Amino acid sequence: MGTTRRQPRKWLVWEIVTTLFVVTVVAGVLVAVERNGDSGNPGAPPAPPATSRDRAPASTEPAPFTAPALVVKIDNVPAARPATGLGAADVVYVEPVEAGLTRLVAVYTGTPPAVVGPVRSARLTDVELLAQYGRPALAYSGAAPELLPALHAADVVDASPARAASAFYRDRGRRAPHNLYVRPARLPGGARGPAVSPLLFGPAPDTGTPTATYRVGYPAATFAFTWSAAVGLWSVSLNGTPLCSTDTGRVGAATVVWQRVQVTSDRSPVAHTVGAGDAVVLRDGRQFTGTWSRPTPRSPTTFRLADRLELPLAPGQTWVLLTA
Repeated sequence: MGTTRRQPRKWLVWEIVTTLFVVTVVAGVLVAVERNGDSGNPGAPPAPPATSRDRAPASTEPAPFTAPALVVKIDNVPAARPATGLGAADVVYVEPVEAGLTRLVAVYTGTPPAVVGPVRSARLTDVELLAQYGRPALAYSGAAPELLPALHAADVVDASPARAASAFYRDRGRRAPHNLYVRPARLPGGARGPAVSPLLFGPAPDTGTPTATYRVGYPAATFAFTWSAAVGLWSVSLNGTPLCSTDTGRVGAATVVWQRVQVTSDRSPVAHTVGAGDAVVLRDGRQFTGTWSRPTPRSPTTFRLADRLELPLAPGQTWVLLTA
């Protein structure tokens, strides 16, 4: 009453279609299982980890390394330490500046901390260095007048106080100019990630020299990295003092890269990160000697061993020190 019945032929066709669908799904699952290296044998070895340019190692939330990046210029002279937000950076570049000192370039590709600083001025080094990150947001506090045309022409989101005043504040407990901080959540949008991750992460080669401590010197600053097997990180020191961040404590790096670059002087030192040169990579308590290359500003930076095999970095915070 009021119901309808399928015609026998249609019902037969429906059964055949359903059966084929189930068979297809089961076959797909079996193929997927086989491709994943799981044959059902508990003793089967897992598939080896693959290297990846698709993820960031240290951000507060997992994010692709091709995600839009926030870059903050952080002051690191004695009056500016300890910094805030430094321990949460995915990558920290150390670049040479005037008087033999250094400045930090902190890159965040996941959710950044609530506050980062002290924020200081940009340099010409930043323009070429950051091109490999797509169109990042650059938080900085001014620049020399002769550098402003290059900064304004760079493919970055200007996240300076001149464009986003409400995102910045001064800590009255510190003396200017070492007291300017940024709240990343208040910065303008518009950043765009790169097509390819600027750095490669993956398992370590079987080579390398066990290393306890490694130092990289600038004319007026010396960084030391001491391996701690207990935490699996290189503890960072500056001029003999542990480097700390107010939010995370002692700063530790999973990977340290000493990248030898050409440094020219245009009133301020300029580190050129497009080209090729020698490099030393520290990871997993070992030291690897090799080379770096980056043919164009948009290209990723590639590190290789002496045998030309690519040398991946360890997941975790990465420090890259740029020196001549």
